[in-house]
Amino acid sequence: MISQTEIEEIELQLLLESVYLRYGYDFRDYARSSLMRRAKIVVALSGFKNISDLIPKLLHDKTYFLNLVHHFSITVTEMFRDPKVYLKLRETVFPLLETHPYIKIWHAGCATGEEVYSLAILLKEAGIYDKCTIFATDFNDSALEVAKAAIYRIDNMKQCLTSYQNAGGMNSFSEYYTADSDSIVLNKELRKNITFANHNLVLDKVFGEMHLILCRNVLIYFNKSLQNKTLELFRESLVPGGFLCIGTKESINFTSVVGDFSAISEKERIFRKKYGVR
Repeated sequence: MISQTEIEEIELQLLLESVYLRYGYDFRDYARSSLMRRAKIVVALSGFKNISDLIPKLLHDKTYFLNLVHHFSITVTEMFRDPKVYLKLRETVFPLLETHPYIKIWHAGCATGEEVYSLAILLKEAGIYDKCTIFATDFNDSALEVAKAAIYRIDNMKQCLTSYQNAGGMNSFSEYYTADSDSIVLNKELRKNITFANHNLVLDKVFGEMHLILCRNVLIYFNKSLQNKTLELFRESLVPGGFLCIGTKESINFTSVVGDFSAISEKERIFRKKYGVR
């Protein structure tokens, strides 16, 4: 007798195949446990009983599909998240980036943009922002719209200030935004060198020759095969000697690229592509 859990696994697989065949979005190599939780949330919010009930709706209703993508997309982020990572980038990576006449940076899986702007602030304080081009990408268009607008709730500004200071911030954080009663708008000066674009790490190809790639807290939602594929994409997108920064709970150990990088800071998960590696 097949169990209810096994039936749900079949339903989820059919759902993911339907999404891929109908819209070209490929979640099939995402971590199953995370997708199962999120699919059940969508089922409950939609008033359905089973995951398979979602399939006819999403096949014929693109708006409903976009709602599903919104729930499958991980948009948990904040300004200067893991401030010690930003401090380490400032201390060890920025001085090396400064030696280049121009600097290309890719922030993959940028979600709603808070971490992109955090990086921009520190690059500005290091005096190298003006020669940077930052490509900030995500596959979630609604998250990208929030990032482009650069308007955020004012609620957590106290935490942002603390994280900014712990990241080695040199100025008054209030210099970088204007505020009203419930939100802040980041200054246009921070946005001028940032290009936001839709890019799907599962399906899309190499994204230029980058000096620094950040992709933090995305790989943990991928299975081993997709982690390897994504890390290989990053390796191919970096110039020799380029830097890769991933999430503090992620690792390149036991992946297909482990021999292609040297650790700049193992604890903060900052790595450098070895010279001679394609």
